[in-house]
Amino acid sequence: MAGTGANHLARAEQFVWLTARVLEQRRFAHLFLEGSADSVETALSAYRNEDGGYGHALEPDLRGPVSQPLHTAHALSVLDSIGRCGGLRVERICRYLTDVSTKEGALPALHPSQRGYPAAPFIPVVDDPPAELLATGPVVGLLHRNQVWHAWLFRATDFCWAAVDALEQSHPYEIEAAVAFLDGVPDRARAESAADRLGQLVREQRLVVLDPRRRAEYPVAPGYAPGEHHFPYDYARTPGSLARRWFSNGELESSLDHLEAEQEEDGGWPVNWRQWAPGTTLEGRPIVTLKALQTLQAYGRGPR
Repeated sequence: MAGTGANHLARAEQFVWLTARVLEQRRFAHLFLEGSADSVETALSAYRNEDGGYGHALEPDLRGPVSQPLHTAHALSVLDSIGRCGGLRVERICRYLTDVSTKEGALPALHPSQRGYPAAPFIPVVDDPPAELLATGPVVGLLHRNQVWHAWLFRATDFCWAAVDALEQSHPYEIEAAVAFLDGVPDRARAESAADRLGQLVREQRLVVLDPRRRAEYPVAPGYAPGEHHFPYDYARTPGSLARRWFSNGELESSLDHLEAEQEEDGGWPVNWRQWAPGTTLEGRPIVTLKALQTLQAYGRGPR
C-alpha cells in the first residue's frame, strides 16, 4: 500500500539509497534533502564524452560508451532540474546536437554509432535514421524554456512545428514529446492552439487512461509492453503544462491517486515499459521513482 506525503518520500529514500546509481542518489538529495547542485553536476559529468554529448548508459536502455541524442536529452533534463541549463556546458551540448542532426536539422532517436553496443530492441539501429519529434521535441522545448539561443535551434524548432502540425495518428510517447516542445516554445498563442488540437486527439484515440479502475479496457499502443498505459499526469507533469487543461480536476486527481498507489513495497515505483535486460530495469526504477515524486510534489502531494 502506498503512503502519502512524507511517508511515501521516506520509503522512496530508502529505495534510492539501496538501489540507485550515484547520479540518482545525488538528484534525490538535491530535490528533497537540501543536497547541492554541484554534487549532481559532478556525478553527471562522468557520463559526458569529449564530443560534448553524453553516453555510458545514462539512458539505461542504451548501453555502451558512445554519445547518443537520448542520453544527451537526459543530461539536459538533469541540468534543467538543478538550474544549470546555460553557459559553456550547454554550448558544448548544442555543438554536439548540431553534429548528429539529420539533414532536416533535427535529432534521430538513435545515432548509428550505437551499432555494436547493446540497445533495447524497440530502438532499432539504422544507417540513415530519420529525424524524430520524439527525440527533438523535449530538447528544443527545454532549451527555449531556459532562454538558450543557439543556431541549432532555428531549424530544429521549425522541424518540431511541422511535426506537431502533421500529427494525426500518434502514440503516447510522441505526444509527451510534443507537449514538452509546446510547453517551452516562445510562440505561446500557436502553442496553445496546437495543444488544444492534441488534447482532442489524445481523447479520440484513447491514448490516456481516464479511469484507472478500468485500465484494462484501454488499448495499448502497438509495440508497447502489456499494461504500458499513460495517465493524465504523464502528459501534464506540472500544473503549468498546456496538457493540464486536457483533463478535468476529477480525472487528474484520480490519476494522481493511482500514481501514489503504484509505489511498491520496497519504496520504488515500477518500470512499465518493455523490460529486455535485468540491469536496465534496476537502473530505470530509481529514475521513474524520482519522476513520480517530482510529479506528486508539483501537485501538492509531497513535501515542499
